[in-house]
Amino acid sequence: MWTPISLTELKEWISRGESKLDDEPLNFWNLIKIAPQKWKEKEYGDEGGGFWVVAVFGNTVVFYNDIEDGFNTSPYTAYGQISEYASEQAELDWIVERLYNSLKRNAQL
Repeated sequence: MWTPISLTELKEWISRGESKLDDEPLNFWNLIKIAPQKWKEKEYGDEGGGFWVVAVFGNTVVFYNDIEDGFNTSPYTAYGQISEYASEQAELDWIVERLYNSLKRNAQL
């Protein structure tokens, strides 16, 4: 039977991801990260009381999908509500680097 991830376990996942970041991506992470908060998600989030959001960047959140065991991104329009379910099984550092690289590409346009 599935049980939601605990805050302690989540912090361990975050710590592992942070340890793989350096330089500009680490600085970027330090700017967007927040204390983990449970946000609602209408498709699959009810059973576990929502998903843990760990970063906010513009209208995008980084959240941990504990059903799929991975970090994901989603847009949001209302604080506390994840707009789109995502089921990547990504490590935190991969998600942060992807966001950072997207920001760099867009800044060069």
